[in-house]
Amino acid sequence: MASPLKAKIDNPLLNKDSEKACAKDSHTEKTDGYQQNLDVNMNRREAFKKLSTGLALGVGVVSSSCSMMASEKLKEKLRLKWKEEFKGNYRLMTDLEKKQTVERLVRLYEMKTGTKISMSSRNANKGVLYGYAFNVSKCQGYMDCVDACIKENNLDRESRMRYIRIHEMKDGKGFNFEEANDEYGHEVPAAGHFYMGTQCFHCDDPPCVKVCPVQATWKEPDGRVVVDYDWCIGCRYCMAACPYDGRRFNWGKPIVPEEEVVREQHYLGNRLRKQGVMEKCTFCTQRSRKGENPACVASCPTGARKFGNLLDATSDIRWILENKKVFRLKEELGTDPKFWYYTD
Repeated sequence: MASPLKAKIDNPLLNKDSEKACAKDSHTEKTDGYQQNLDVNMNRREAFKKLSTGLALGVGVVSSSCSMMASEKLKEKLRLKWKEEFKGNYRLMTDLEKKQTVERLVRLYEMKTGTKISMSSRNANKGVLYGYAFNVSKCQGYMDCVDACIKENNLDRESRMRYIRIHEMKDGKGFNFEEANDEYGHEVPAAGHFYMGTQCFHCDDPPCVKVCPVQATWKEPDGRVVVDYDWCIGCRYCMAACPYDGRRFNWGKPIVPEEEVVREQHYLGNRLRKQGVMEKCTFCTQRSRKGENPACVASCPTGARKFGNLLDATSDIRWILENKKVFRLKEELGTDPKFWYYTD
């Protein structure tokens, strides 16, 4: 029996229908940000933290508005933070609301650091369903992809968080992840070994989305699974539900030196995160929605990584799926990951 993802590749109309269904669903659920914050499901600790933050900001706004001493800059900062604290879920925002939250975040960053960033709220391109293929024969374990991902996506430098893992495995033992070495520091490629990369697989039926109690993670019309970092409550249910170890949690405040911050950002991509939220590979939303390859693909010195539009019959990814013997990890789970492996 053909998988749901295969049906989408063969019949782009099905993908359009799903986009319409998502749009319809978004309109029916649409409420303003204040109501969404009141309605959201959260535990007592999260509710208290949210209430305390809101009250503190509210008191600050009122106090600064009444004070002759408060600077206009401080008043503006408090107003912006208040609006950000009680904004709605990005998934349910109108294009205007998305533009407004991005403008607030850019302005708050400038006020905090004195430097400027550029942030996009660009929506998914129509007629696009992204997929990824990894050539196990070509990967030599160099980890250029890991380093490029860390830099491009503004990942925490203190913990050296990684979205991508490269597994060094022994020849003749198959894909044995329990015995794989993910922290090798020796010269590569090592004799008698092969290399295999994993990350978020952007499943067509993602279990992580189903378990999120506040709908902070969802699947976009172009197939990528994303996270609204400002809506995430850090419960880590999605982390537990992912069968591919594709999600990361910020236990500490992420540190990125100002001179290393990538300033071309996307709200659902590489914008700077905060402590206590989930994050993951986004197929470099900030790059791919502009027609560029993700940083890992662009930096791979051996050409082991391929990325493209599954609905485009002329794309490299389609050629690989149609002409190579491909496989996916844990296919028996029915998650339909949009990440394939193959060999030459």
